[in-house]
Parts: sequence; C-alpha cells; structure tokens
Amino acid sequence: MDIDVSIGKESLTINIENPYRFDKNGVMKNIVDFGTRFGLDLKAFQIDQLIQRMIKGVAGCEDGCPADALAVIRAGFGCFKLSYIDGGILSAKCTLDSGTPLEVKIFPEF
Repeated sequence: MDIDVSIGKESLTINIENPYRFDKNGVMKNIVDFGTRFGLDLKAFQIDQLIQRMIKGVAGCEDGCPADALAVIRAGFGCFKLSYIDGGILSAKCTLDSGTPLEVKIFPEF
C-alpha cells in the first residue's frame, strides 16, 4: 500500500508494507517534515487520523472496494473532500489558505 501526499506540484510517496501494523509515528514524521519544507504544520490537519481512516477503508480493496471505503467518504474528514477513485484508491483534498492544493491518496497493493 502506498500513501502519496501532494502539496502543489510536489509529492511524497511512502510505502506501507502491512496496513494493519505500520509505524504511524515514522510515517507522520516523514509527512510533517515534507510539510515543513513548505512552511506548513501538517499536524494541524490531523493527517495521522485521516490516514488511519483511509487505510482502514482501502485495506482489502484487492478483492473489490470494501464498504468501509464508501463509509469513509460519506463520513468525511475536516476540511478534506474525500473521494473514491477506480482501482480502490481513496483521495482526500483540501485547499490551503495560500490557494495551494493539499492531497492525500491511499493506493491499495495489487
């Protein structure tokens, strides 16, 4: 499973070997450090909680979209607009105060 975080045209991709047991702190450190390069505090967006919900929604998409993915979209999350993309991908987008887009995508492992 891959997590892709994009700020404008720049992106960071993190591979998650086991979506049921991953190093949340390590992943978040990478994401926070990525945001810091742009002068952003991504902790304020609660991306750690967002990613956990998105992973839960995507894990298992290899056999078709689980109901959890659609439930995650219906529930929404903060300022993010959530959507399901064919292939089991979940996307969360928001626009920063500067007008720059921030997007988090979770890709299932096929």
